[in-house]
Amino acid sequence: MRDLGQIIKAYDVRAVYPDQLDEWLAANIGAAFVQVVDAHGGAVVVGHDMRPSSVPLVEAFTAGVIAQGADVVQVGLVSTDALSFASGLLDLPGAMFTASHNPAKYNGIKLCRAGAVPVGQDTGLGAIRRLVEDGVPAYDGAAGQVSRRDLLPEYAAYLKVLVDLAGIRPLTVVVDAGNGMGGHTTPVVLTGLPLTVVPMYFELDGTFPNHEANPIDPANLRDLQAKVRETGADLGLAFDGDADRCFVVDERGAIVSPSTITALIAARELARNPGSPVIHNLITSRSVAEVIREHGGTPVRTRVGHSFIKAVMAETGAVFGGEHSGHFYFRDFWRADSGMLAALHVLAALGEAPAGSTLSALLQEFDRYVASGEVNSTVDDAAARSELVRTAFSPTAYAAVDAGEPTEVDDLDGLTVDAADWWFNLRSSNTEPLLRLNVEATDAATMERVRDAVLDLVRTPREEVA
Repeated sequence: MRDLGQIIKAYDVRAVYPDQLDEWLAANIGAAFVQVVDAHGGAVVVGHDMRPSSVPLVEAFTAGVIAQGADVVQVGLVSTDALSFASGLLDLPGAMFTASHNPAKYNGIKLCRAGAVPVGQDTGLGAIRRLVEDGVPAYDGAAGQVSRRDLLPEYAAYLKVLVDLAGIRPLTVVVDAGNGMGGHTTPVVLTGLPLTVVPMYFELDGTFPNHEANPIDPANLRDLQAKVRETGADLGLAFDGDADRCFVVDERGAIVSPSTITALIAARELARNPGSPVIHNLITSRSVAEVIREHGGTPVRTRVGHSFIKAVMAETGAVFGGEHSGHFYFRDFWRADSGMLAALHVLAALGEAPAGSTLSALLQEFDRYVASGEVNSTVDDAAARSELVRTAFSPTAYAAVDAGEPTEVDDLDGLTVDAADWWFNLRSSNTEPLLRLNVEATDAATMERVRDAVLDLVRTPREEVA
């Protein structure tokens, strides 16, 4: 038996095809999924991305599902948020075959319960793993049936109900789909709008011949930045491989922080839903919470990760949630994340502004601090290094960095240290021997001093620490 702990992860199934994730395993996960979500006699909606391995994996998963007496509604090529739409609209559990931004050799499965409720390690994935390891019991009833349905037109129409763009002024937008699912969904969603769309890498190609479909890496945005400047476009949009994340480039070709987009969308959603809670994870900019309060909302801070965001959204009734990784969650979209819905909000905000307005000017009020971006360090002992930083930056034993003393330390997710003019968060990776550092300050010099002071502690040779 292969090590399923390396394949069935905290939030999804993700592994190399076919060495780790193959048709046999997909079929068994399908059968186990039916048991875990109690879909016998019901149905499961299944979609997939453009990777060459997705179709055979879908067929194997489908075979496992119908063998357990559940029907399968195949929706074909879709983005992950379109699969969430299908799960919400049809009120069915769902499976999306994608490895998101991972390289071509990977594939995976994102699972949800009816209504797009995510399935994570503690809410079903652990049980699925145990069933597969022990052998999924056979079902003694009739096999399910397979049907096919195209929901993309309904998905597009629903998004445009949530964000009205009918009255916006004409805009030119460059869209880099990275040969991923954004190239399939963008033409359907943006058709009929007063937009001139300049497409980049819309051809579906799971080998990613132009660049990785991972817009959080600035190297993968260079083509988009150059095309925006070359064409004089009003803005640029970049989607990851399964198009559930969106990154934005302004008219100058400058990359817009996802925290800034979070603040912008929060202000827009609070205009429609006054007084609502809005979720943000703990590495978003301080400006996000400030904007939420200024627009009459209640900021709610969470750990990093979609399962935490969605759970807290359900508990609080929050209208919106944003993460610094480019994930944006919407109450009216079954609390699922949608890169396309976030993109529509940005287009609407700029399109509603007076003629001649630029995106960079529009976003100035939401972009208030200087951030380091995520800085990763390979470490031998993440816990020991984090404790070293905690000791140095504790209010009672502060190692000064000429940037103001810390005022608060918390452990919501890793180590977060706050001061009047700066803060940082230091978190361990769930999958690699890494510590991830994010720093923000009121000015570049302060940010750099704090960043360098933390990195000096994290990266000091082991013999010097002992």
